[in-house]
Amino acid sequence: MNYVPGDLRDQLAHVGYDVVQAGLVCGSGGNLSARIPDEDAIWVTAAGSWLDRLSRTTFTAVRASDGAPTTVGNVPAQQTAQQTAPRIEPTSELALHLALYRARPDVNAIVHLHPQTALLLDALGEHIRIVTTDHAFYLRRVSTVPFRLPGSIELASLAAAMAADGTDCLVLSHHGSVVLGDSVEMAHKRARNLEEAAQLTYRAVQAGRLENLRDCPDEFVNRLDRVTV
Repeated sequence: MNYVPGDLRDQLAHVGYDVVQAGLVCGSGGNLSARIPDEDAIWVTAAGSWLDRLSRTTFTAVRASDGAPTTVGNVPAQQTAQQTAPRIEPTSELALHLALYRARPDVNAIVHLHPQTALLLDALGEHIRIVTTDHAFYLRRVSTVPFRLPGSIELASLAAAMAADGTDCLVLSHHGSVVLGDSVEMAHKRARNLEEAAQLTYRAVQAGRLENLRDCPDEFVNRLDRVTV
């Protein structure tokens, strides 16, 4: 294994640092979560967290079933180095994460970002093209969720309904993207590939050649039904 080992919070912190360094997002432009094995619980980033400054103390544990604060093993979810520290509030997008986990029992990690190129294409009314074999392999398909207010139950429900068929990559119109994975590493790879596919699409727009941009050949795409990601 050449990914970050150990605690899921360390893996999520690695994702946050990487996507900011790569220029996908600025500051607190998104939120991250992971399902805790053998628990009815997830780790999720605290409200307002800077994605490139995450640590174990910037995550909180909530029950996947109802979003209530919970404990992990014998450690209180809100416990920090200082026992008197204020309670950590989860991201305002908690409903989105919970709805997706409930709709997709196979998903163990969610990366929600505000990536610049994907959002620019959405604002231009263009969808992200799946051109390369890497993009086809990791993304399969990308669906766009019509605009709903960030943090709303309406957005969470609509996104979950659109992901229920196995779609792992969603663009939230005028808002951001959501990628799902069976591991933090896979969600990370999908987030990176989604923005790369968006950048490739936008370069075709800039060149005035979008109508000539060819999709990944069906010969490869059809094989993916028989491939385990």
